[in-house]
Formats: sequence, C-alpha cells, structure tokens
Amino acid sequence: MAMSTTVEVKKNTAKILDELKRRYKAKSIDETLRKLINKAESVPDSMFGAHPEMKPFTRADEARAHEL
Repeated sequence: MAMSTTVEVKKNTAKILDELKRRYKAKSIDETLRKLINKAESVPDSMFGAHPEMKPFTRADEARAHEL
C-alpha cells in the first residue's frame, strides 16, 4: 500500500479541486492532481504565450520593433 500524506490547502482551493475531480471523473483528489500534473507536463514551455506556427524573432525583427 502506498504511503499518504496530508497537504494543507485553502478552502477555495479545495472547492476548485473538488470541481475538477468531478469534471475529470477522477476517483480521488490524488488522481485529479496527477491528471493536472500530466496535463501541465505535456505542454512544452515553448507553447506558452506563442502561436504554434510563429517563428522565433530575429535580431532584424527586434530592430524593426524598436523603430516604432
């Protein structure tokens, strides 16, 4: 049997976790947290704040932006 622990969270956070548990059809808060972690880990950092088809900025792009 796996060991368990207690994690203190604010009441509002517990309510959100309960809602996510229902939404994800998870059997427990632990399963909910694991699903959230897996979801967060599967998104590459390069996707945050960028369009998937956008190319990285070049020095010329940066220079043009400063001209404005």
